[in-house]
Amino acid sequence: MTQKRDQWGSKAGFILAAIGSAVGLGNIWRYPYVLYSNGGGAFLIPYFFAILTAGIPLIILEYGLGHKFKGSPPLALARANKKWEWLGWWPSINSFIILTYYTLILSWAVNYLFFSFTQAWGTDTNSFFFKDFLKMADSPFKLGGFVWPVFVGITIIWLINWFVCFKGVSSGIEKINKILLPTLVIAMIIIVIRGVTLPGASLGLNKLFTPDWSKVLEPKVWISAYGQVFFSLSLAMGIMITYSSYLPKKTDINNSAFMTAFANCGFEFLSAIGIFGILGYMASTQGVGVDEVASQGIGLAFVAFPKVFTVMGGIGKFFGILFFTCLVFAGITSSISLVEASSSALIDKTGAGRKKVVSLVCLVGYAISILYSTGAGLYFLDIIDNFVNSYGIVTVGLLEAITIGWFFGASKIREHTNPISYFSVGKWWNLMIKFVTPAVLTFMIISNIINEISKPYGGYSQKALIAYGWSVIIIGIALSLILCQRPWKDRSITSYKSEEVK
Repeated sequence: MTQKRDQWGSKAGFILAAIGSAVGLGNIWRYPYVLYSNGGGAFLIPYFFAILTAGIPLIILEYGLGHKFKGSPPLALARANKKWEWLGWWPSINSFIILTYYTLILSWAVNYLFFSFTQAWGTDTNSFFFKDFLKMADSPFKLGGFVWPVFVGITIIWLINWFVCFKGVSSGIEKINKILLPTLVIAMIIIVIRGVTLPGASLGLNKLFTPDWSKVLEPKVWISAYGQVFFSLSLAMGIMITYSSYLPKKTDINNSAFMTAFANCGFEFLSAIGIFGILGYMASTQGVGVDEVASQGIGLAFVAFPKVFTVMGGIGKFFGILFFTCLVFAGITSSISLVEASSSALIDKTGAGRKKVVSLVCLVGYAISILYSTGAGLYFLDIIDNFVNSYGIVTVGLLEAITIGWFFGASKIREHTNPISYFSVGKWWNLMIKFVTPAVLTFMIISNIINEISKPYGGYSQKALIAYGWSVIIIGIALSLILCQRPWKDRSITSYKSEEVK
């Protein structure tokens, strides 16, 4: 007997969940620096071009695929063609891999949220983070002991992930996003308002938005734009296909794709204004250039900003609490979507109940995440994240575009989404999926491989890159091929096709 598929309680719930998945840590700590280092205001030209030619077309593809075939990536692609099932497993497995180390970063954010109340990081925030807090080992092959505050943080995050997804789509994921996402936006607006009114904020904002038009002619800037759009929208991770599979039959797909993309874009832009306003203030108080205080990723969130909050004095505690609350909330909405993408595929394949599968996924994921709470955790995170993003996810996106665009037929997705949407997308969408997106993603993969050969990532030894990088990619592909050999339970692909024909 076929198990009834979960559904969103409302279209607004779906949109908030999709935006919640897209709005993650990268919007806050990666985009501002990418914008700044790739031509400032001039970067907005390739950035918006990338949204229109790759971001929105791929969202429509994934929304349309999940909605049309009512399944997680493996089920949706198997229903399109049984030979393509393995391609559906790969993004689901990648989501699980990302989830295991994403909880580590969220653990840091949870700890720093508590540190904010007393500004426990002191004056030397760099030494505090890497030595006192993380207790980093000397190499990726020396685990060291467990870092207990990190371990506790990971445990808290996994419990939240489990509880929300255990409750289901409408009762868990939709409800938590309706609370966290609006709160996140309000908190970020407060940070932005204060950030742009700080003394010296104009230094940072001028540095951020002054266009360097010469950068627009550099191919690497365009690749950065496509990379930012691709990763920030949670594409090729199985999330958007999974989320759209829970939509009722008559749901506007095309407009939802545009709303998701531009809401994510708006939050990124908002974050950039607030962060560079604060960095301008920091530069002016220290009498240095913005270049010397601007950083991205871990350095921005856990080293540069804590130092800013200390310099701000009493008000700095409030903004420290607000900033790390933003990181935690943005991270939780994304981590929940990763759990759902991993669990939904197994629910579809095995026919097992949601509660059993979610519990299993969270238990196994938690067991793996514990390894990240050792002294070598940051090394694992750095290497695995680079390889999964640079090769795993980009390759999945490329194969999705080629498979749907050339073999299944891009027009079939468009013919499914247009009649149920407020507005139709034209044949330009076919051209994007068949030609533009594959060309850009192919260039990205080739560029990454050339860079890897010429200069090994992060200065790590080849032994470490093979052990924690290339091996993860190989494991992802191998598991995909193994899982697609198992028979489907509780769901018949054949009967579904016959219903479609009727």
